[in-house]
Amino acid sequence: MKILVVGGGGREHALAWKLKKDAPQATIYAAPGNPGISEIGNCVAIRADDIPSLLKFVEDEKIDLTVVGPEAPLSAGIVDTFKAAGKAIFGPTAAAARIETSKRYSKDLMNRMGVPTAYASHHSDAESARAAVAKAGYPVVIKASGLAAGKGVIIAQTKEEADDAISSMLLDKKFGTAGDEILIEEFMVGEELSIFAICDGFTAKMMIGAQDHKRLLDGDAGPNTGGMGAYCPVSIDTDSMRAQVQSQVFDPVLKGLAEDGALFTGLLYAGLMLTEAGPKVVEFNCRFGDPETQAILPLMDSSLLEIISTVANGGSIADSPDFQWKKGAAATTVLAAGGYPESVKNGAEILLTNGKALNSLNESSDSDIKDAIVFHAGTKLEQPDKNTNSQPRLVTAGGRVLAVTGVGETLADAVGKSLHASDSITFEGKQNRRDIGWRELTRNA
Repeated sequence: MKILVVGGGGREHALAWKLKKDAPQATIYAAPGNPGISEIGNCVAIRADDIPSLLKFVEDEKIDLTVVGPEAPLSAGIVDTFKAAGKAIFGPTAAAARIETSKRYSKDLMNRMGVPTAYASHHSDAESARAAVAKAGYPVVIKASGLAAGKGVIIAQTKEEADDAISSMLLDKKFGTAGDEILIEEFMVGEELSIFAICDGFTAKMMIGAQDHKRLLDGDAGPNTGGMGAYCPVSIDTDSMRAQVQSQVFDPVLKGLAEDGALFTGLLYAGLMLTEAGPKVVEFNCRFGDPETQAILPLMDSSLLEIISTVANGGSIADSPDFQWKKGAAATTVLAAGGYPESVKNGAEILLTNGKALNSLNESSDSDIKDAIVFHAGTKLEQPDKNTNSQPRLVTAGGRVLAVTGVGETLADAVGKSLHASDSITFEGKQNRRDIGWRELTRNA
């Protein structure tokens, strides 16, 4: 079997890693991939948004299954193009992907289908947005409606912070066209939980819940990021809560999308706030989340390949068995580049603290990191000058550089393994949190 994973980040590395575990004899390709993925598959120099070139590659190489990681190619219609060509692909169509790519559409859909969520108003001019903030009070949530790489959400505590956020999105175009329209949303109080569900258009099969850590610094301080770490399982992810999320979130959303002629096939990610009134949706994503994927998949005991192949080939998952999970816990620590999430500094060599230079970190036999799985995200191999005998250098090439996952019998064990391996990796400007899972650990203290 030949499988193509579209994308080149930590999420795609985790997907490729799990698919290879499920089918050791399969040939894995990734476009464009990264140095970590190259250890288990073949990286192809095609951008994730170059849909014509991706389709040609799939046709030329006779790829059996394509799995799409990032949201940009989904928004651009890669699934529509591949399906029209008769190719098996896992992901939603562009119309179904609007549940992530347009926060306005998502909010309107939830309101129509009675899905619990925060109240929000939509604005394309700064004056009306500021009036809505004054009415809502503080804290208040300000969101860019379009895709903003996980950074288009500001929780403003004061009028000055709200004014700055509105101006940066609507006037300064900090997020480009993603901020042409913004949402002013009520601030929900509670604890966040991420739940993934594999969907065939009609049925949603939920995975184990995980908790992301969006803020840059320990104690949930600092600016929002794409995610600085995650852990699972989460004790607030109870059977009764899951039944409520199934009936009040996933089922009605799939029904509403079907009514709109946009059957959702692929991975639907519900970001939830567990409030005193019950779970409410913060946002939806139309693909696997990052870094939750890097924590969830190492605990998955059943086959991911089997169920996504069924969906990609147009089958039903209604009668498929529930996912099986390993005992224990997983914790993922993200190592970010200097300057992240604002002005990222790239090109720093990635080394072990014992002085060894690395080309790959994935499941290394090195004693300092062997108890963790290191997923590559923003890395590249810098080739040496042809006139020297030096080896390629692994260097930073993105905001989030590596995701270091520890798996243990308890969350404390998993966090300890993740931190030990993280501390054994160094590069100039490295940033990482040291408190992944702090809420759960506090609950269990």
